[in-house]
Amino acid sequence: MEQQPDPAFTPGLTAQVELTVTDSDTAQALGSGDVPVLGTPRVLALAEAATVVATAQLMPAGMSTVGARVELDHKAPTPVGRTVVAQARLAKVNGRRLLFEVTVTDGSATVAEGRIERVLIDRQKFVEKAFGQ
Repeated sequence: MEQQPDPAFTPGLTAQVELTVTDSDTAQALGSGDVPVLGTPRVLALAEAATVVATAQLMPAGMSTVGARVELDHKAPTPVGRTVVAQARLAKVNGRRLLFEVTVTDGSATVAEGRIERVLIDRQKFVEKAFGQ
């Protein structure tokens, strides 16, 4: 029988995380471009981190979530030294699927926005399957 999400996972759940951009966060450092600004892979990782934080305190024992689908528009460059904030809001719950709306901002400017879908999984079974056990 498929595990259903905890009733605590209801639309409207939010969380945010911050990052002060360093040289290691740039497109140059990440290999995603040759410019010294916040790289798209780091923007995505930050947005995903916000989705994880949003569910962390309510996560049932033995369960976790994994990323399944991402739609992200990286709209503006952010130089080293600036602080960006990623916010995730749970927009929809469909069985084990959790759809988040995410935004990354630099002050009042929108750096990126999109949607991230995560799937609730049994952590032990997932890891065993990944390692062929």
